[in-house]
Amino acid sequence: MYAGRVRPDALRGHLDALILAALEPGPLHGYAVMEALTRASGGALDLPTGTLYPALRRLERAGHIRGEWSTVSGRERRTYRLTAAGRRALAAERDQWRDFASVIERVLRPASG
Repeated sequence: MYAGRVRPDALRGHLDALILAALEPGPLHGYAVMEALTRASGGALDLPTGTLYPALRRLERAGHIRGEWSTVSGRERRTYRLTAAGRRALAAERDQWRDFASVIERVLRPASG
């Protein structure tokens, strides 16, 4: 488990992939997406709503997620689900992340000798 919190600026460029991954198991409303990311990260990711909701709208405009209004316990909530394009985008993001992480690991690895 990660001991600290991830700085919000460190998420730049990765937030969309994290949201897509949170939605992969099934549809969630916005607050549940935040909870899923916090839980999956062991508490290291604690996104402010001002960060999450614009990203959800951006992903919806891009066609990677689809949002639908529903009433849950008497409250109107927008529930989001991955589209086929979103699943493809998530697969591509995972490939890019593995490549990126591999390069960074090679550079940061302590020199032997």
